[in-house]
Amino acid sequence: MAEQYGPVYTLRRGSNVMIIVAGVQAAIDILERQGGVTLSRPEAVAAGTILSKGQRLLLQPAGELFRRMRKAIHDPLQPKAAKSYAPIQYEAAKRYILNILEHPGGHQRHADLYAATVVLKVSYGKSAPSSFDHPDIQLLHKVVARFQTVVRPGSYLVDFVPWLRYVPRYARELKEFRNFELGFFHDQIGKTKATIEQGVDGPSFTRYLLENVDVHGLNADEMAYLAGGLYAAGSDSTSIGMSSIILAAVSHPELQAKIHAEMDALIGDRAPIPDDMGNMPYLDAFIQETLRWRPILPLGFMHKTTADVVWEGYHIPEGATILGCHWAIARDPVAFPDPERFDPQRWLDAEGQLKPQKDIRYFTYGFGRRVCPGQYVANRSMFVTMSLLFWSFRLVEDPAHPVDVDAFDGGVASHHTGFKVGFEPRRSVEEIRAVMSGFDL
Repeated sequence: MAEQYGPVYTLRRGSNVMIIVAGVQAAIDILERQGGVTLSRPEAVAAGTILSKGQRLLLQPAGELFRRMRKAIHDPLQPKAAKSYAPIQYEAAKRYILNILEHPGGHQRHADLYAATVVLKVSYGKSAPSSFDHPDIQLLHKVVARFQTVVRPGSYLVDFVPWLRYVPRYARELKEFRNFELGFFHDQIGKTKATIEQGVDGPSFTRYLLENVDVHGLNADEMAYLAGGLYAAGSDSTSIGMSSIILAAVSHPELQAKIHAEMDALIGDRAPIPDDMGNMPYLDAFIQETLRWRPILPLGFMHKTTADVVWEGYHIPEGATILGCHWAIARDPVAFPDPERFDPQRWLDAEGQLKPQKDIRYFTYGFGRRVCPGQYVANRSMFVTMSLLFWSFRLVEDPAHPVDVDAFDGGVASHHTGFKVGFEPRRSVEEIRAVMSGFDL
């Protein structure tokens, strides 16, 4: 629609009006530079009010609670802090490689386990589950799946007819699941608190919350939702990104070969380490291009203006709903010529170094003060795992099962429905096992 109507246009459904932002520069101008008045959210009655008690940061409207929650989550996840999680990510990544060696057909499940392992450790300081069937992993996936169903537009009539929330017994299953979800989040915090008291707990986001209650002023439920939201959102987005990078590599073998060439030239035979991040610009560009090519959140989440916004002579009134559509922005032909073509080179300059594109590099994590606070941890996770993966294997398409690059499920966070990959070792299996063994989470 952006090709027909331009980078900003209006959709109407009855009395509901939504402003769609579908271009890079428009997103920068409206959602970044005027982010102070576009940071709020319209009420999500089913997912935000009923399911989450109005306490989930992702759906929080602008206000005092949003400010306190955002402040509490900001420092522990900033770039410097994110770097401190590298040992956790590296050890989990080595286990991920061993899992692929043992069961290559389960690569998407291995990505899920890796992501859940890292976020579980970062969020709660808990030891890593060794299996996807671990109760905590299963409960986490239940929470994520239910939230994605509820938050999808149109899932519940109450989002269009808000007074239904007052009808007795309406959406009873949401209230029941709210109790289950909140109980799960409280249980995780309780376990962290117990390990702190026993003197065996390491650093974690929950420990930071518990030790700084006087600073952030969050109550028990608010802390539970904040840590639980990080746990749920972080695991899902990371695993989707990892699988999409594999999809891109399999479907573009000539570009995957450039990753191998860069890696061999820069580090030789040794295995990559987290400190190599920043020294492999082509791999970094490949990851960035993947996030543009197949955004983790194709639609993004809605914003609400708290004051009038003026853009290029257009007036967006206070109280308007704005959607920065990630899929459309990623296909802006002005910012990304030939947008359907997968081309990591678009992120590099003539010398092969990353271009200074701060405003648009990670737009798939959101905009302005609504940008995903865990983006730095997620980016490091993808670099650490993918550098080890490409060091270990050449990823090839199974001729009997061609990869469908468009087979995504259409969810709010969009997962590929499944694809087969051949993992051809680039060095002896014995060497790979030796390098990847000895992890301790």
